[in-house]
Amino acid sequence: MAKIDLDALSIEELAALIDAATEKLADKVATRQAELEAELAQLARYGKVAKKGTTGEAKPKREALPKDATKDVTKDVGKDADKEPAPKAA
Repeated sequence: MAKIDLDALSIEELAALIDAATEKLADKVATRQAELEAELAQLARYGKVAKKGTTGEAKPKREALPKDATKDVTKDVGKDADKEPAPKAA
């Protein structure tokens, strides 16, 4: 790749360089996406195709709660709502 002295370029030349680089990047991304879609189509012939956006990694399992932790704690909520909080000890 050719070295470019960015300090020697004018504002217009830098702007043109940015435009050219952005266009080249978009072209390369589009080309790569087309290649990957073609590869996915080939792989689809061999089995179930994964949904787009999934990585195929399993979600971690939740740890089991102790039996007493599964009690319904919502029935006691609001029971003491009318009482003032106990004063804190100094």
